[in-house]
Amino acid sequence: MGLRLISKLTITTSIVLLVTMILFAILNIRTQKGFLLDEAVADADKLSETIIRSAHHQMLENELLQVYQMIREVGTLEGVEKIRLINKSGRIIFSTDSTEIGITLEKNAESCNVCHAGEQPLTMVSTLKRSRLITNDQGKQFLGMAKAIYNQEACASAACHFHPRGAKMLGILDITVSLDKMRSQLATYRERITYLTIFLLVLLTLCLTLFTQMMVNRPVKSLLQHTRLLAKGNLDGMVRISSRDELGELATGFNEMTRNLKRARAELEDWGKNLEVKVEERTSEISRMQEQLVRSEKLASLGELVAGIAHEINNPLTGILFYSSMVSKDPRLDPVFTEDLQTITRETQRCAKIVKGLLDFARESIPQKNWTSLNGIIEAAFALVEHQSIFLNVSISKQFHENIPAVFVDPNQIEQVLINMLINAGQAMNGYGNLSVKTDLSPDGYYASITIRDSGCGIPPENLTKIFDPFFTTKETKGTGLGLSVSYGIIKNHGGEIYVQSVPDEGTTFTIDLPLMQDEEKDLTRSMEEAWAAQFPTQPAPPASQ
Repeated sequence: MGLRLISKLTITTSIVLLVTMILFAILNIRTQKGFLLDEAVADADKLSETIIRSAHHQMLENELLQVYQMIREVGTLEGVEKIRLINKSGRIIFSTDSTEIGITLEKNAESCNVCHAGEQPLTMVSTLKRSRLITNDQGKQFLGMAKAIYNQEACASAACHFHPRGAKMLGILDITVSLDKMRSQLATYRERITYLTIFLLVLLTLCLTLFTQMMVNRPVKSLLQHTRLLAKGNLDGMVRISSRDELGELATGFNEMTRNLKRARAELEDWGKNLEVKVEERTSEISRMQEQLVRSEKLASLGELVAGIAHEINNPLTGILFYSSMVSKDPRLDPVFTEDLQTITRETQRCAKIVKGLLDFARESIPQKNWTSLNGIIEAAFALVEHQSIFLNVSISKQFHENIPAVFVDPNQIEQVLINMLINAGQAMNGYGNLSVKTDLSPDGYYASITIRDSGCGIPPENLTKIFDPFFTTKETKGTGLGLSVSYGIIKNHGGEIYVQSVPDEGTTFTIDLPLMQDEEKDLTRSMEEAWAAQFPTQPAPPASQ
C-alpha cells in the first residue's frame, strides 16, 4: 500500500521547508559573518588611527622610546596579536615581535602588496583593501590592517626630522588582531540559527499537517468513501459539504452525480419493468407510421391515376347530361320515356359528382393560410350543418379551450374537413345521440387538437385502417368514399395529423392535430427545452412561447 495523501503532502512540504530554511540560515550566517568582519575591520582601523594620533606628539619631539613603549602596552591588549612600524622603504623599525625588527619586507609581502600591487605605489587605499585575513599553521585566523602614516606639515617642519616636504607617506603602521572573538560570536549565532530553524521547521510541519488534515485530507477521505459506496451500488449516501472552495464544489458535483445516477437507475428499473409494454407501444407506433406512409404513397399514386381518369370521363358525361336534358324537354318525346330520361340525367349528375370528388381528391390545392381562430372555424362549420334534419334530435356539446392560440391554416379547407366529419357523425348516429367537439393543446404545446366524438354505430376494427382510402365507404347508396380521403390530404398539407378510434355500437372519435408553429420554430423550442433540462434537470421547463 502506497503512502497516504497526508503523508505525501507532509513529506513534500517538510523537504521544501527544510531546503528553504537551510538556504535562509546559510545566507543569514554569511551575512552575519560579513557584518562581524566589517566590524572587526572598523575596530582595527580605529585602533590604528588611535595609535597614530597618540604617537604624533612624541614623534614630533623625537621621543621614540615612549612611542615604542606605548605600542608595546597596546600590544598587550586582549585580541591584539602584533603591532609593527614599517618605514617607506619596507624596513621594520619596530615590532611587538622583537625577532622581526630590522627586517626589510618585499613589495609583494602581505603588508605591502596592497599599495604596491601596480607599477606605481598607491597613496590612498580604502579600509577594506587595506585589511587582510591571515591563517597561521595551526589554522588560527587573524585580521591584518595596514594604516599609512602621512607626511604632515608639522612633520616636515620639525627640527628633528629630515623628511622633505615632497614626501607624501612616511611609513605604515601594521596591526594584526585575533578573530577568535568574532568566530566565537559567529559560532553562537550559527547555533542559535540552527536551533531556530529546527524549531520553525517542526512548528510549520505540525501546523501544515494539521491544516492539511482538516482542510484536505478529511474532505478527500469523505469523497473516497462516497466513491466506494457508489462503486458498490449504494446511491443513498451524500457527501457532507464543509467548505465553499474547490473541494466544496467537487463535493457538490459528487452529490449531483449521485442524484443523477439514482434517477437514471430508477428510470432503467422502470424500463426493465415495463419493457414489454414500451416495446408494444413503440411497435404500435411504428406500425401506425408505416400505415400512414403506405396510405400516403397509395393516395399519391391514386391521385395521379384518378386525375387522368376524371378528365377523360368528365367530357362524355358533360355531353350525356347536355343531350339528355335537351331530349327531356323536347315536345316530340313520348311521355313513356320521360321517366327513363330523368333517371339518365340523375345518374349522370351522380357520376359528375363522383368525378368532381375525384378531381378534388387528385388536385393538390395550395392552402391560403393566415392566422385564424380555431374555435371560430368550428363555430362557422356548426352554423352550416347544425340546422340540418340529421341533427334535430342530437345533443351537441362544445368544450373550447379559452386560451388556445391562433393557428396558421386555410380556414376554408379546415372548415370543409370539419363539415365532412360532422355530417359523417350525424349520419352514423342516424339522427339520435350525443355529439361533442373539444379543442385543447397537446402536452408538448406544439399542436392544437380538435376532438370530435359521436355515439353512433361505430366502425368495425377491420375497417379502421381503410377509412382514409379513396372509394372506401360503409354507406351503401349515399357515399362516394372520397370525403375522408380529401380531409386526410388537407390535414397533411397543413403539417397536421388525423387519428381515429372507434368501438362498434358505442361511437367513434376523430382527433385532428394542427401545428401551432413552423418546423424551425419547433426545432428552436426543442433546443431551448433540452438546454433548460441539461442545466436545471429537477425543474420543469417554462411554457413555450407561442
